[in-house]
Amino acid sequence: MDHLSLRAQWAILLIASLLLGMLLLVFQVPAALLLGPMIVGVVMGLTGAKVRIDKRFFVLAQAVLGCMIAQSLSPSILTPLLNDWPVVVAVLILTLAASALSGFMLVRFSHLPGATGAWGSSPGGASAMVAMAGDFGADVRLVAFMQYLRVLFVATAAAMVARIGLGNNAQNATLEWFPALHSGLLLTFIVMVAGVWLAPRLRVPSGALLLPAFIGAALHSSGVATLQVPEWLLAVAYSLIGWSVGLRFTRPVFLLALRTLPQMVVSIIGLMLLCGGLAWVLTKVLHVDIMTAYLATSPGGLDTVAIIAAGSRVDIAFVMAMQTLRLFTILLTGPALARYLSRFARPETSQSG
Repeated sequence: MDHLSLRAQWAILLIASLLLGMLLLVFQVPAALLLGPMIVGVVMGLTGAKVRIDKRFFVLAQAVLGCMIAQSLSPSILTPLLNDWPVVVAVLILTLAASALSGFMLVRFSHLPGATGAWGSSPGGASAMVAMAGDFGADVRLVAFMQYLRVLFVATAAAMVARIGLGNNAQNATLEWFPALHSGLLLTFIVMVAGVWLAPRLRVPSGALLLPAFIGAALHSSGVATLQVPEWLLAVAYSLIGWSVGLRFTRPVFLLALRTLPQMVVSIIGLMLLCGGLAWVLTKVLHVDIMTAYLATSPGGLDTVAIIAAGSRVDIAFVMAMQTLRLFTILLTGPALARYLSRFARPETSQSG
């Protein structure tokens, strides 16, 4: 792949992503327009492709998702969280415990440094974890590989579970790709740009997604204005995020991670199973449907889970409330967890003691 020109690589990326995405749509796979480009990106990244997605486009794609989420958010989503706060807190703590156990076992039974294992196994927003990892002595390349490998596993598994669980209802709505445009589209672009501009200045983790979601929700729920996020704009955002994740799986990073790849995969699957168990408990206590609970506890990236939730016709407001709460909690506890794993989880520490 690396012997081809950049123009040829871009052509392959675009055409293959379109074909695979449309094929997945035909089979009614949720998040098809995310999974298709992501899978193509992984294959191209591992075969030496040089194409990359500019970080600014990735951030703008997250802002599009934020505006999409805003249409489902309202103050009413806080009611179930506040009414059942003991359950919500318990699930949150158990998710963090599952993450800590996953990171501990990964570091104990591999050659990964403690800080790298901690940040790589933290189930928060993948981009936020990668951004913070370097400040705490972690190998950013391995953290990125672990985070996006988990995103790949979680996105694929969640889409398959949604397809099986919801059957023909998974994507039963007729999509209107090119609706009549109105002033809401211009407002959407303004909210996107405002969120992207404010995020680094306010130091809000995953702010490019969360700030447009909060701003748009405030406008929407107050009746001041309504955002318009057409399907073609969402499709572009899904593709950009899928490519950004997939193309990170480069051959050099893969070879670097190859020695601990089996432990990484086992750790990811174990964390997914633990979170799946928590989702089942959530359905029994809060009486939410299984797909909503599964996505609310799913250890994938915030943006990826949002895309799957939107395509699965679940309670996206509850899912995003739980995911956002967990993200901020992990960002607060992540440094302490990294220090703990660095000190106590390394095999040589236990042997010397």
